[in-house]
Amino acid sequence: MPEQPHAYIEDLGRHEGRTVTVKGWLFNRRSSGKLHFLQVRDGTGVVQAVCFKGNLDEALFQRLASLPQESSLEVSGTVKREPRAPGGYELDASAILVLHEAEPYPITKKEHGTGFLMEHRHLWLRSSRQHATLRIRARIIKAIRDFFDERGYVCIDSPIFTPSACEGTTTLFPVDYFGDTAYLTQSGQLYAEASAMAFGKVYCFGPTFRAEKSKTRRHLTEFWMVEPEVAFLELDGLLELIEECLTAVVAAVLQDRRPELAVLERDLEKLSAIQAPFPRLSYSDAVDLLNDKGNSFEWGGDFGAPDETLISEQFDRPVLIHRYPAQVKAFYMKRDPKDDRLALCVDALAPEGYGEIVGGSERASDLGFLLEQIERHGLPEEAFRWYLDLRRYGSVPHSGFGLGIERTTAWICGTHHVRECIPYPRMLEKITP
Repeated sequence: MPEQPHAYIEDLGRHEGRTVTVKGWLFNRRSSGKLHFLQVRDGTGVVQAVCFKGNLDEALFQRLASLPQESSLEVSGTVKREPRAPGGYELDASAILVLHEAEPYPITKKEHGTGFLMEHRHLWLRSSRQHATLRIRARIIKAIRDFFDERGYVCIDSPIFTPSACEGTTTLFPVDYFGDTAYLTQSGQLYAEASAMAFGKVYCFGPTFRAEKSKTRRHLTEFWMVEPEVAFLELDGLLELIEECLTAVVAAVLQDRRPELAVLERDLEKLSAIQAPFPRLSYSDAVDLLNDKGNSFEWGGDFGAPDETLISEQFDRPVLIHRYPAQVKAFYMKRDPKDDRLALCVDALAPEGYGEIVGGSERASDLGFLLEQIERHGLPEEAFRWYLDLRRYGSVPHSGFGLGIERTTAWICGTHHVRECIPYPRMLEKITP
């Protein structure tokens, strides 16, 4: 038969009544006498191909009865509306070409342990839940880029190799750099600050690395961050920017990824509640909240995961906690002029116990103060000489934040562990596949 036009499964509704060819992989199969029902996936969706014995070659029909899962094939047939089918359409197959007959697939319907699935991560991505999660992740990334691009931000990405620490010297991955020592970046922020002094408002987006010996469900050694930085923006404006960004991202996912959210059985009412305004608590108020709830906490410490969970459980949307003690925050944060113990910073804690998804601050703009902080934190001044230049040549108030893609994806998807929110996770003792 003549070659039929190739159609992607997500577009089959535009081809109703026409004969097209779907190219993909066998996702599932069942048979009933003279009929085979093949579920075929192509990356954009899954469609059922109805194969009647009288329409196909006898040998091919028999072969289809035992064709292994994940075999690749081309299915030509007429697109028919079927409300009970995934996507609302099915194919009345008239021709099938088996491109490759797969070996027995290692991931079956039986229960597999997490270790087994992580060792087969390159195959686990094909499962419906993993597929849905990563399509939502991609939509989150696009929504973030759209948010900043439409507001006139310039994407100026920061380098991966850096000469010094940004968030602390204990979580660096050292790299031999032609005989010198460089480090994999912990954050693109310092370079984003320099870019903001040139372009006004910028963002960078890329991988970041933390050598944290942590096995919690919230930590990866390699994760992706979006980091906007804005000249002449102070803390109050930063809180508004975080709020606007998060509400825009959730709205985009609700609009465009409802089928994937359904696969994950995500409670849409909880996502629909993510509307402005977000609750805002000072660090001191958050400490009082913890103590009122019976979780004894001493002022001056940083919140751990149980503390963040307890705080966030009190709200149905992200809560913005601001003005932490400077002693638990990074050297570059500006102090509160009303209380020198406090940094002008903010963390956004996601509801439902997902913890910090955004961290940001107003940056210190005074050269003398920064020099003092670099010395106090035991950092090499020479490595920050270029950064200090930003305070020598036209220093201005400026602010920014970092949003972790994996934690944000975990929250929006309702996924327990961030390892499922990145294609190939890197964790303590985990670097394959």
